Amino acid sequence: MSLTLYQHPLASFCHKVLIALYENETPFKSSLVDLLDPEEAARFAALWPVGKMPVLTDSARDVVMPETSIIIEYLDRHYPGRQRLIPDDPDMALKARLWDRFFDNYIHVPMQKIVTDTLRGPGENDHRGVADARAALGLAYGMADAHFATHEFAAGDTFSLADCAATPALFYGGIVEPFDETHPHLAVYFERLLERASVRRVLAEARPYFHMFPYRNLMPERFFEM
Repeated sequence: MSLTLYQHPLASFCHKVLIALYENETPFKSSLVDLLDPEEAARFAALWPVGKMPVLTDSARDVVMPETSIIIEYLDRHYPGRQRLIPDDPDMALKARLWDRFFDNYIHVPMQKIVTDTLRGPGENDHRGVADARAALGLAYGMADAHFATHEFAAGDTFSLADCAATPALFYGGIVEPFDETHPHLAVYFERLLERASVRRVLAEARPYFHMFPYRNLMPERFFEM
């Protein structure tokens, strides 16, 4: 087994890559990283100095691969499975990459801004930044809702890289800024994602850590039962 994923089961961007791995039943070793442990954080920084998870290593090809979108494209190219995550058609591939960036930049990043602000010390909260993040989520939800009025998955009729990105963004985004009652097409799409075995497996692995999520009190109880 040449692939190792350095990750944490609660980390939203790690979910994105885990879904890709589980979609294709790609063999890999999981290495959990505790960034609160100074020694462990230092070891991880030696691997990828930016210090952000996840990171994939491939001993067979002597590769260290950071950044979720690049990791998934690497897997699709060198360890392809039954579910191609980058469509073969060039135009559809561009669409998948576009919606991947959409979910990462316009839903995932604002969601993380809201969550991490709760971890700031007294007097350090960025109230304006959080308000802007919530406004950005509202705009993105509206755009996505219109898109999914006519699309089964983000890039068309089949699951792709973009849907791997959408799942954790919407999972955590829907907790801090709910969309289920205001954006029906987006809500139906999210439920479609939750039906996938890969997604259910990722959430099952994250469940023991849900108590660590700052907005745990707003998390729907069904996520503790899936």
